[in-house]
Amino acid sequence: MSYPPAVYTADHGEVSAVFRPVGSPPELTYSSGNTVHYLSTGASTNGLFGLYRWEIGPEPSGPEPHFHRSISESFFILSGTMRIYDGVRWLDAVPGDHVYVPPGGIHGYRNESGEPASMLLHFAPGAPREGYFEGLPNLASMTDAERAAFFVEHDSFWV
Repeated sequence: MSYPPAVYTADHGEVSAVFRPVGSPPELTYSSGNTVHYLSTGASTNGLFGLYRWEIGPEPSGPEPHFHRSISESFFILSGTMRIYDGVRWLDAVPGDHVYVPPGGIHGYRNESGEPASMLLHFAPGAPREGYFEGLPNLASMTDAERAAFFVEHDSFWV
């Protein structure tokens, strides 16, 4: 394997780092109290990746097994215990555990511990996942056809 082609070709570096302090408020809060912090969106990384911090309350929540056709997804557990489906079985992932799911890989995640948990979700390349996250609360009010179109638009295929 070799490095990809250069995307920055100037002869000198530039000042372009983005700092996000730990106390920054979440961009999205669900009625359940779960929050999502948009650390680096696909738009902010020019499509290279998306990175989100999920803080999940003690109530069971999370998507059932599914796959993506165009993006990989990685999970890095920060606190608590998350159940991650690896396509065969549900694993109890704890702080420091990492799970990588390539495009097409069946996966799911749930907090079933009864305690709060948090994790980093990383998508590559950087798809516009914010629209998916923000649309989830509207699923119940969608028709079956609207719901199916929403999932296709956001590269989520349920098994």
